[in-house]
Amino acid sequence: MTHFIAQPKQGVPFVSVQTMAQLINKLGIENVLQQLTKRLETDFTRWQQFDKSPRYAAHSPEGVIELMPVSDGELFSCKYVNGHPKNTFRELQTVAAFGILADVDSGYPIMISEMCLLTALRTAATSALVAKYLAPKNATTLTLIGNGAQSEFQALAFKSVLGITDIRLYDIDPSASQKAFNNLTAYGLNVTICNSAEEAVKGAHIITTCTADKTNATILTSEMIPQGVHINAIGGDCPGKTELDAKLLERAAVFVEYEPQTRIEGEIQQMRADFAVTEFHQVINGQACGRESQQQLTIFDGVGFASEDFTALAFIRDQLIATGQYSLLDLITQQADPRNLFSVLTAEHTQQESVA
Repeated sequence: MTHFIAQPKQGVPFVSVQTMAQLINKLGIENVLQQLTKRLETDFTRWQQFDKSPRYAAHSPEGVIELMPVSDGELFSCKYVNGHPKNTFRELQTVAAFGILADVDSGYPIMISEMCLLTALRTAATSALVAKYLAPKNATTLTLIGNGAQSEFQALAFKSVLGITDIRLYDIDPSASQKAFNNLTAYGLNVTICNSAEEAVKGAHIITTCTADKTNATILTSEMIPQGVHINAIGGDCPGKTELDAKLLERAAVFVEYEPQTRIEGEIQQMRADFAVTEFHQVINGQACGRESQQQLTIFDGVGFASEDFTALAFIRDQLIATGQYSLLDLITQQADPRNLFSVLTAEHTQQESVA
């Protein structure tokens, strides 16, 4: 892993939405998803090196604002992210995010980045990585229930990492499914729009649930799901928000990222405190079994964890080192005497007088 510190006199590297989009298009989104999945897999193998904690969350009736910090001892990252489902009706993003990567030794920020696109990428890559270990072999069909901002990223991650060929779409808003259909047909996928969740899950090997409403909903009932399916449940991501029938969880082997956080925010918030789950890093590191048979029902109760953001930021940082494709922010003061912070104000005043 390349390690560098931004030179304060040059400013702090900044990755705008435009820069992120240009970089992804230059590398190719499927290539990015494949590479990011591999980086996530590597970082999950060194799970114990990360200083971890549940994210800080400020909840309100309309949504949540969260801070997600983590460090591996050399680098520190933190993401600011919100979740406000009703923002769609205000023509705003339901999720707005940005992240910072910093050098632990000096405490200096070494990159600031948009994280709306990057969060969608890392969420999709994490979903595909987990499915690599938990989904039935030779899976070809993915159902996406909830066809909002995440849906295309999810579909392309499963295509590029697992070889998924068929996508089944359902959303309570038909225009969302049509949007996803229009975006995905250019990628060589067989895409079908369904009229109900019951119709959408028929014949699916993998089911992703990613709905927006902040409510204890039942998107999938136990009766709808046969044995042998893998469910990628990523929509339940805050207290009071679930998507799965509790009976469905009781039938399945359930896997999570970081149990203390998932107990608060995931599908398992509706289960008793001693309900058994397995942290996914244990599967990658050979400490626990993943899918034990083709007939087993598996569920990934994914709420998103800070180490995934860390991996995504470090991955983008490395791509930008190779291309130099970023602007610089004048974010950190750099005066001749580090102790004389006041001189920055004096210098600015003097400069303004000289210009006048």
